[in-house]
Amino acid sequence: MNKMAKHGAASMLTLALLLGVFALIPTAVQSIGVCYGVIGNNLPPASDVVQLYTSNGIGAMRIYFVDTNALQALSGSNIDLIMDVGNENLGALASDPSAATAWVQNNIQAFPDVSFRYIAVGNEVSGGNTQNILPAMQNMNSALSAAGVDSIKVSTSVSQGVIAGFPPSAGTFSSGASSYMVPIARYLESTGAPLLANVYPYFSYVGNQAQIDIRYALFTSPGTVVPDGDNAYQNLFDAVVDTFYSALESAGAGSVPIVVSESGWPSDGGTAASTSNAQTYNQNLINHVGQGTPKRPGPIEAYIFAMFNENGKTGLETEKHFGLFNPDMSPAYPINF
Repeated sequence: MNKMAKHGAASMLTLALLLGVFALIPTAVQSIGVCYGVIGNNLPPASDVVQLYTSNGIGAMRIYFVDTNALQALSGSNIDLIMDVGNENLGALASDPSAATAWVQNNIQAFPDVSFRYIAVGNEVSGGNTQNILPAMQNMNSALSAAGVDSIKVSTSVSQGVIAGFPPSAGTFSSGASSYMVPIARYLESTGAPLLANVYPYFSYVGNQAQIDIRYALFTSPGTVVPDGDNAYQNLFDAVVDTFYSALESAGAGSVPIVVSESGWPSDGGTAASTSNAQTYNQNLINHVGQGTPKRPGPIEAYIFAMFNENGKTGLETEKHFGLFNPDMSPAYPINF
């Protein structure tokens, strides 16, 4: 999550090469998504939010619950959607297939003009509720199939806490998570769905400033920081994503793709949280996802957290300052999508 630059003819050449590379990547290959959180008392109506996505060319959205206002506004917009099943609903969905059937009828089939892409069965689920993830996913898949909408992929969204190991090639699922993550990974491989991963170099940096240079976190390192066999890591984002890929491989599910379901950097409220760093990280992320990681070259599907600064968020002060936009829909800082 960190920063720096260089001058001279060499960097001008590098810039020209980079611009040339990005110019060759068709924008339709992988549009960046943005997470739409609504924990605030001063946010604009969903209809205006969808127009803001469209006017900025943001082609995908994530919402964290069945937000009927958002779903109505999204109808006919062609914006791809990740919709979460709230963690509090996992127990019912896991134990009762009819609950999944009703959920699909009420929340998917009722909105036929919404471009549902993924259902996230839980977000960073913890404790005993982790045992509900897989059976809830299975019941959700059965309900989608019975409803004739099984093109929608079912997954779960996980934090970096489920992985361990360094360098990235040594990645595994962590001791506390492997009991539920290995079966989930193998199930995802059987259905062709991706694993949704929340990737935050910011939090890695803040928690380990003695060992992580901020430039490595911000995509601004001038060269390799972590050599790993045939792969070389110049940014922490790639290292985290490839640790997830190694964990999937170690679980016997190496064909499962990663979708980065959240990534971002706060602009205020704590260590290294500034508009300059937030702009640097998010713009570099947008520019980077077209090329993929050392382990898996090719476009990455990624969702920036978040669309708005949300004044109702609890916890660390930084949680209120991840937005690309202010509640009045003005940019928090300039970003080119």
